[in-house]
Amino acid sequence: MLIARLTAWLLVTLLSISSHSAWAQSEPDHHASPATTATASPEQLGEVHFRVSCNVAAQQEFNRAMAMFHSFWFEPAKHSFTKVLEHDPECGMAYWGLAIMSMGNPFGWSINTNAPQAGEAAMAEALRVSAKSERERDYIAALATFFTEWQTVDYRSRMGAFEKGMEGVATRYPEDDEAQILYALVLNMTAVPTDKTFAHQLKAASILEPLFKQHPHHPGIAHYLIHTYDYAGLAEKGLPAARVYATVAPSVPHALHMPSHIFSRVGLWPEMVESNRASYRAAKNQLSGQTLGLGSYDALHAMDYMVFGHLQQAQDKAAKHLVDEVAAIRKVKVEDFSAAYAFAAIPSRYALERGDWQQAAALQLSPREMAWDKFPHAEAILVFARGLGAARSGEVTAARKDMERLQALKDVMTAAKIDYWANQTDFQIKTILAWIALAEKRDEEAIQLMRTAAEAEEASDKAPVTPGNVVPLRGLLGEMLLALNQPAQAFTEFERSLQRDPNRFRVVYSASRAAEAAGNRQAAREHYAKLQALAADHDTERPELAQATAFLAKP
Repeated sequence: MLIARLTAWLLVTLLSISSHSAWAQSEPDHHASPATTATASPEQLGEVHFRVSCNVAAQQEFNRAMAMFHSFWFEPAKHSFTKVLEHDPECGMAYWGLAIMSMGNPFGWSINTNAPQAGEAAMAEALRVSAKSERERDYIAALATFFTEWQTVDYRSRMGAFEKGMEGVATRYPEDDEAQILYALVLNMTAVPTDKTFAHQLKAASILEPLFKQHPHHPGIAHYLIHTYDYAGLAEKGLPAARVYATVAPSVPHALHMPSHIFSRVGLWPEMVESNRASYRAAKNQLSGQTLGLGSYDALHAMDYMVFGHLQQAQDKAAKHLVDEVAAIRKVKVEDFSAAYAFAAIPSRYALERGDWQQAAALQLSPREMAWDKFPHAEAILVFARGLGAARSGEVTAARKDMERLQALKDVMTAAKIDYWANQTDFQIKTILAWIALAEKRDEEAIQLMRTAAEAEEASDKAPVTPGNVVPLRGLLGEMLLALNQPAQAFTEFERSLQRDPNRFRVVYSASRAAEAAGNRQAAREHYAKLQALAADHDTERPELAQATAFLAKP
């Protein structure tokens, strides 16, 4: 009976995890210097010691499974937890491990609808088998709250219950490092992006930072510190963890990728590109010849980060190589939001970052075979870029059509309770309305709409799935003011944009232009020099760089 139950459960879990493997690995690229090696041999996962009351062989395998779990490498971790059960069929914590993996991407803000059913089955086995120690039974009971009445209770409420459960475990067992680490993870999972006090994040940091000093080779501590500080106001604090995580678990693609979450926040573009190049190579090495051309979450996610990083360095040729590679993909192994987001964002940011409004206005969803109706929040990224491109090209009718499409997508998201992305779409709509108003000479209305959109964006935060918004709205406000011959006011907005999103090429250039137009030669020189430094390794002679060179050559 146990084998039958396990076999049935594994089928459900496989569908769940593979349909939303975003907890897992990372991403692609193939064209630059042969940097970090893709995989490490022998296996290097970091050091985890999670005590369970199972036999010796099961304990060793459980530690390995948890090391992979802590790096969000779920498919291998699933097999490892299954091996634990082969060593010890009565190891209830192995079922706990299988159940916790089914929860979906904790930082993706979009829920895998298959997960509760799969997790409930594993959770039922964990409760049935139970454990020999009260501590392990408390772990199981805490996680069980997440799956209780999942058919009728919403995700955030169940996640709140899980948070309280893990708080209890961490409090009852203060010497249990794994309890503290997992509690910190759940605090980050339940953090609200609009809470600019960062209450949950700072509480998680207070738990993780001392443990980071004690256990520098634990993969979860460094990983969760990066997520803890993955906010504009906290990013600098995440650099120590970002610098070491890839060396802790170099066998894991996601571990190679994760430092770029901090690098993107602080504008370290070369480091971000290299981080994702290494991640892509590691992910590619895990794909067979039959699946290599089908794309994967890991590959696509890294490609988006690399395109973003290349563009900030005026490496348009390197970025275009990736854009073309993505455009050639016709199907993916798994259709999930992360893949859909990359498909939409990569061509959008390539057009918008370079100010090619006509190219943006001509964007189309690709691959067309993908079930885009499942991912309205991803489609909205491309529709926004297209509508903005149309409005800035003077194609007002086309811009209004895209604005209407965005409204329809927002309605779908609202009905599906995809609240974060519905809010994002709301200020995207305001942005297109603003540029339509500017095209129709309603200048004051345009500025007010654009300012409202920028403030709404700053009240929120970027999703972890993206290296940065496809265009910063505060920067767009500055561009609008500059177009209306208000350079001093524009410069103020560009400076404010750079505080939140440092070292973005287009914003630095625009700040240079605004300072120059306002007669602030010192600020103009500083920003043009910064632009040259950002693009020191450019592969494309952008006109912005020529303008910087010409200005700096003046006495």
